[in-house]
Parts: sequence; structure tokens; C-alpha cells
Amino acid sequence: MRALIAIVIPAMAFLLQVTVGLDLTAADFARVRRHPVVVLAGLVAPLLLLPPAALFLTRAFHAGPELTVSLLLIAACPIGGISTAYTYLARANTALSVTLTGLSCLIAAVTIPAVGAGIELALGRPFGVAVPLPLLAVQVLVVLALPVAIGMYWRRRAPALADRHAPAVRRVVFGVTALVLALVVAQAPDAFVGGLATTVPLAIAFVLVSLAAGWLTGVAVTPDVRDRFTLAAEFGTRNIGIAVAIAVTFLGRVEFARFAVTYAIVEVPLLIAAAMLFRRQRHAVAEGFARTSA
Repeated sequence: MRALIAIVIPAMAFLLQVTVGLDLTAADFARVRRHPVVVLAGLVAPLLLLPPAALFLTRAFHAGPELTVSLLLIAACPIGGISTAYTYLARANTALSVTLTGLSCLIAAVTIPAVGAGIELALGRPFGVAVPLPLLAVQVLVVLALPVAIGMYWRRRAPALADRHAPAVRRVVFGVTALVLALVVAQAPDAFVGGLATTVPLAIAFVLVSLAAGWLTGVAVTPDVRDRFTLAAEFGTRNIGIAVAIAVTFLGRVEFARFAVTYAIVEVPLLIAAAMLFRRQRHAVAEGFARTSA
């Protein structure tokens, strides 16, 4: 089982990042110049706010070292690609979501080791993993930044071909990601099920805190409620595939990946509920304004 996981996970992570590159266009980088404050807030604020929030919650829930490192790893990871689906469902700013997701994954080779170093400094001790951060930085650069560059090159050289095959590539990636999560659970099902009483409440708390942090960040940088929800969704959606890849492939710790599975199970219904609530409230406000105008 471990041998299969060791083969499938790097392939999943590589394909995942290629799909990110396929979505990145010149318009996304132009958006950074047009709306620098919102984009920078969406990229930088999660790195500053989510790891401390993760530390606070693990202490509040009396989580052990394994679960603490697992949540910190998720907090340090880039934005998950599914955030765009949540934003679209909410009828928020999908273009901003695509830009933030792509750029977040593109710079992850730098941000993940940097956040790890910051956590070590804050804790006054090693992050809890055996791999030195400089080596981790090199590994992450190869597995995360290189495939994003390949996807961007593919789109630039053959945009029509990229558009035609991108949906199929995404379906393969989602399928492989689901397989990886199932393999992680199957590797130690008793440990996964036995920890749900702690991991589910912790995951729910972190998703909700992340959503709140994203919304408040939006309040600070933009008056547009659509952009505010987009930032909230980006904060709450972590790249579970990358978290699993780092935990298993780089750190050699399958147990760190189990919490990522729980987080994925919790994140989806909570973000869908948040998207539907936001969409319903905006619709109600629009109807009320129409009645008042009439």
C-alpha cells in the first residue's frame, strides 16, 4: 500500500499543478496591476493569519503534536483549485478567484518553506518534520513550480489545444486525488475513524475561522461584497492534494495526510453552504431594492 501511495501521490501533485498553469493567462497577471491591493491581500494575508489561527485552535482543542503539524501543513499550503467552483456558485468574483488560486500555487515553492521557517521561529523548535527546510524548498520547487510553468507554456504555445484538453486533464486530476485520499484512509482505517471525534470539530473550526479571516480581510481592502466573499472562499479552501503530497512524498509521514482527508470532507459542504447563503442574501437584497425602487 505504501509503495502504491508513493507512486500515485507525486503523479497527482504534478498533474494538479499542470492544471493550475493551464488556467493562468496574461489577464491574470494584468489583474494584479489593476487591483494590486485585493490580489496582494488574497496572497499574503493567509500566510500571516492562517498559521497562527491553526496554532491557536490546536491548543484550544488540546491536539497532539501529530495533529498540530497536520493542521499547520494545511494552513501553509496554497489555495485549492475548487475555490473557483465555490465562487462561481456564490456568483462572486470568479476571475479574481482564478487569479488568486493560480498565483498562490505558483509561489508555493517559496511560501511553504517560508511559512515553515516562521512556524519554527514562533515555536522555538523544529516544525515537527525530519526534512530540512532548504531541502524541502528545493523539492517543492520541482514538484509545484515546474508543472505550473509547463501548464502555462502549454497554454501559451497552443491555447486552443489547452482549452480542448484542460477539462479532461482536470477530470483525471480529480479522480486521482479522490483515489489518493481513499488510499490514505485505507492505509490505516482504524486510526482515521478513531480520530474523527477530534479531527472533525477541529477541521470545522479551522474552516470557519478561515472564512471569517478572509471576509474581514476583504472588508479592510475592498467595498465590493463579491470580492469579500471571494477572499473568504480563497482563505477557507486549502490545496489538500499538495498537503497530502508534502506529507507523504517529502516528509514520509502518511499520518500527517489523514487530517487532510478529514479537512476535505468537512470543507466541501461548509463552503457550498457559505456560497449558497451568500448568493441567497444578495438575491434577497436585490429583490428588496427592486421593490423599494418600484
